Amino acid sequence: MLSIGSLFFHWREKTIAVLGETSHSTFTCEPVGLRMCQDLPYNATFMPNLLNHYDQQTAALAMEPFHPMVNLQCSEDLRMFLCALYAPVCMEYGRVSMPCRALCHRAKRDCHKLMEMFGVSWPDETECSRFPDCDEPYPRAVDLQTSANPTDISPMSVQRDFGFWCPRKLKMEPDLGYSFLGVRECSPPCPNMYFQRPELTFARYFIGVVSIVCLSATLFSFLTFLIDVTRFRYPERPIIFYAACYMMVSLVFFLGFLLEDRVACNAASPTQYRAATITQGSHNKACTLLFMVLYFFTMAGSVWWVILTITWFLAAVPKWGSEAIEKKALLFHTCAWGLPGCLTVALLALNKIEGDSVSGVCFVGLYDVTALRWFLLAPLCLNVAVGVALLLTGIVALNRVRMEIPLEKENQDKLVKFMIRIGVFSVLYLVPLLTVISCYLYEHSYRSVWETTWVQERCRDYHIPCPFQVEQTSRPDLALFLIKYLMMLVVGIPSVFWVGSKKTCFEWASFLHRRRNKDGVNESRQVLQEPDFSQSLLRDPHTPIIRKSRGTSTQGNSTHASSTHLAILDDKAGSVHSKTSYHGSLHRSRDGRYTPCSYRGGEERSLPPHGSTPRHDHMLSTHSSLHGLDAQSQHSSQCDLSVATPTLITHGTSFGRVTNNGDNGASA
Repeated sequence: MLSIGSLFFHWREKTIAVLGETSHSTFTCEPVGLRMCQDLPYNATFMPNLLNHYDQQTAALAMEPFHPMVNLQCSEDLRMFLCALYAPVCMEYGRVSMPCRALCHRAKRDCHKLMEMFGVSWPDETECSRFPDCDEPYPRAVDLQTSANPTDISPMSVQRDFGFWCPRKLKMEPDLGYSFLGVRECSPPCPNMYFQRPELTFARYFIGVVSIVCLSATLFSFLTFLIDVTRFRYPERPIIFYAACYMMVSLVFFLGFLLEDRVACNAASPTQYRAATITQGSHNKACTLLFMVLYFFTMAGSVWWVILTITWFLAAVPKWGSEAIEKKALLFHTCAWGLPGCLTVALLALNKIEGDSVSGVCFVGLYDVTALRWFLLAPLCLNVAVGVALLLTGIVALNRVRMEIPLEKENQDKLVKFMIRIGVFSVLYLVPLLTVISCYLYEHSYRSVWETTWVQERCRDYHIPCPFQVEQTSRPDLALFLIKYLMMLVVGIPSVFWVGSKKTCFEWASFLHRRRNKDGVNESRQVLQEPDFSQSLLRDPHTPIIRKSRGTSTQGNSTHASSTHLAILDDKAGSVHSKTSYHGSLHRSRDGRYTPCSYRGGEERSLPPHGSTPRHDHMLSTHSSLHGLDAQSQHSSQCDLSVATPTLITHGTSFGRVTNNGDNGASA
């Protein structure tokens, strides 16, 4: 028994190695490669055989359980019966010769005891009742007359359609839920079944560059909104959210460019005879995350476009104001984020995620035509139809207002410019979106032709049945896919043309200028204007320290009633005020030391109590506090160092209560 098992194992490995080099699936007469079926009255067979094995390698694996019985010669008819099923004689014009029922009965009767010993059952597909009721040897004489040498036989046309058979290299685990061309547990090949590696490299860099441009444009639009949130109100506020959606879409495509096909494809596994395949389903977490972000924001951007046309319609036809439209903002956000969220969850539940080996991301409808039809084409077409209808209605209403209602020249020009902006923005959005929809429709129409062409070209390499009666062959053009990806990204750029204006340039210039000033000045100004800090560093050791509140100025000859008074001063005047107050409050003595000015104490001592200053002195104090800056710096060199009395600080709460000191001309 051991010798038979070792002999069988050696025979199996040698047979598979030979068949792996010679087997093919052209459905023509081909030489018999099964070692069990050598030295028969015929030497040509055809595939698929009577048991639907699409090549001799598959047939050899199916015959393995019968090898011990054949080697032990339990029946002289068993070998011929098995060869008649697994490697039948090749007939002209696709004719098939079936073994007789008597031959089946003799083989089964003689070997059933030995089969029970080896634990092998008689297959259902080889039941004797399936064969014609006759008692003739196999092959018959007429079969041998019509057969010929396989090298002399011209290829015959396929006589039956076996559909798509998943190659062994593309088979996946059953629990993953993969599907390809209607066959379960199968996945498309990676990197791509239509394009070569150089084409994919060019496409990936093209998508990467376009994604960077679109990301920059949409990011600029969104940051412009953040600089001045109150500038963009309804009905134009949805443009900002629309730009934010396509900013995320561009970001995902840029990540796909960086990741290449590491997320979109499953790595090859040579130990399991498995090639690299496309990622499907939600088992790959990175692929699932890319899909969720890309699909959600793609659909959300389309919905925000519809909401934009709705707000324009409400402003043009019922004449709603900005405040009235803004009251519906919660409803707008619920629809814009809720509907795409529901579609995304539905796709996750249906396990319709597919890797895109061209762009490196994961999306939907790349290989599943049904998902393409209902989750991409249907929502996009519906959004375009509703948006265009509302947009045209609003433009007609605005034009009627311009023609029928008399307006001033300035208002007429503003209305015309607004209508032109709406038209230009709508065209810049609709042209790319309609192009994307056209590409999807073209894919939907020709996807089956492309797949049939691919199967016909690769069936011999994969050892699978070739297509039956192919009437049309076609391969997709790379330019079609490049246009689709270009328009998917460019559709977000029109937001720049809406937010772009002279006012936007002024806002950015003001923002950048303000940021530069704050970075270098704010922190130092806060520290230098702190009186405790300056006096602690440069005070006379014998001078007592007087604590002052943060709302009190460091200027020696003025005391502000409250911090509110500082806020109303001009920024430029405040800058001069802070510099002068600091330098004017210090005096350099003959020995080189800096001390607080003596007149500071004298002036502040002369301040009246809180609440005693007349209200009409407010205007004079504001003027004199700015006018006396130069006089203060001139008199600071004449300060009496001997007078360094503690300073009296008054805290007022009234907005403009100041006092005027007639001795030195300074105002508080």
